[in-house]
Formats: sequence, structure tokens, C-alpha cells
Amino acid sequence: MRKFILLIVLSIAFSATSQNIKPYILGASANGSIPEAKTTLKAALEESNFKIVGEYMPAKDANRWLIVVSHPALDKAVKTVGGLTGFASVLRVAITKENGTLNVSYTNPAYWGNAYFRDDYPKVETFYKLIDSDFTSAMSKFGQSKKVPFGSEKGESTENLKEYHYMFGMPYFDETIELGQFSSNEAAVSKIDNSLKTGKPGLKLVYKYQVPETGLVLYGIGLDGMNGEVHMLHGRYRIALSFPDLTMGTFTKIMSAPGDIENALIQLVK
Repeated sequence: MRKFILLIVLSIAFSATSQNIKPYILGASANGSIPEAKTTLKAALEESNFKIVGEYMPAKDANRWLIVVSHPALDKAVKTVGGLTGFASVLRVAITKENGTLNVSYTNPAYWGNAYFRDDYPKVETFYKLIDSDFTSAMSKFGQSKKVPFGSEKGESTENLKEYHYMFGMPYFDETIELGQFSSNEAAVSKIDNSLKTGKPGLKLVYKYQVPETGLVLYGIGLDGMNGEVHMLHGRYRIALSFPDLTMGTFTKIMSAPGDIENALIQLVK
């Protein structure tokens, strides 16, 4: 029987040593307006082999815009390993306007690649180097190139990323939350699509991306599987991975967020 995986991720509008990696890259800066920057940036990304699969305004802030992209090399990486690596099939690019300057940043391919592919990352590292090179090319077409890693004071080693969890008792990458089970991938996709079409409180489709020639389907859901199973990355894993320097005090303040996210997304499969 052919196996399918349906995956859902939450879209969150949010170098140390040579061996450590940080989660984000400040790619370029320029002058102008957000609408102008969106047009210029999307053209630069598409000219550099990326495909735009979705975009939205985080937190209804007119000074921020987020673009979700896929890349042929990402498709190849996911097809090489399969399974939950479908969560890696897209990357994010952000525009922020700060003190009159437009800054473009993106999720660091090596950081997220190591976290999601773990011990299999050496099998796909060549693909990720190509993606990194294409990001550099796109940034040079947008404005003044920067390529400055950020998002963590010291970064994370590749070994830590492969085994990443926030602390003892917290989930690892493969400890996902199963939102529902269906008789087939088609049934799961149909249910989610219908739920999004009719509308669910607090949920909005940002993107839907199917990895070519596979049954892997990735949904990006903004908040306002395997064999017919629907999974999401655990909030206590993905939020911590996105902000690895999060203090325990701050983490405690958002302890309810992962459960709230799960409850919201369950609406799609009920």
C-alpha cells in the first residue's frame, strides 16, 4: 500500500563559532516602502529558483510582511529521506521596516535542515548548500547584501540541532501531535480543504504545498501524515527551536500556547 503523509505547520510571523548555527539570516537591506519591497523581493526570489507558495502580514503590522517559499532542491531533499522531513519543504522570508530601513531576513537553511533531517542531513547537505547559494543570489538582487546570522546569542551546534529539545521532558522533532486519522491521504486533504473553505474561528490558510511526486502535503495555517494521519510539530518543540535563547521565565509565560495551537488546529479535522 502506498504511504502518504499529511503535515500541518503553524506559520509564525516572528556566526557564533564556525561550528554553531543560528536560526535566521539578515540577508539584505534597502530603502523604500513595503509594497515596493514585496514586488522586488518576490521577483528576486523567483529569479533565483524559489517559488512563492504563500504570504501574509504578521500580527496585522503594516511594517512586516512574510513570504513562504519552496525550492526544487528542498523537494529533492524531502524526497530523498521522506517521512516527517516534509515539514522542511518550505522556508520563510521576512520583510521588516525599522527606522525607515527595509530589512530582509530568512530562515537559515542549515539550521532548519539539521534540525529536521537530523542524522540524515549529510544525505541532503548538497541540496541545502544550493539553497543557501540561491538565497545569497536573491538578496544581492534585492538590495545591499548582509548575510548576518541572528536569532541566538551563541547559536546551536549541528549535534544539538539533531537532538534538539528545549529541556528534559520536552518533545523532540519526531514527537509530533496527531490531529486526526483518515482512511486515505485524499480523505484527509479533502476534510482539511473543506474546513478551510467553510471557515474555522481564528484560522486562515497561508499556504498549501504538495511536494512533487509524493503524497506529502504541507499546510501553513495562520492564527488571528502518515497513512491518512494528520500531524503538527509540537509547539513546545517548534517555538523553542525558533527562539533557542528563550528563558525559562519567558517560556513559562507562553506555556499555554502549544495547547491553544493544538486545539485551534483540531478544528480542521473534526
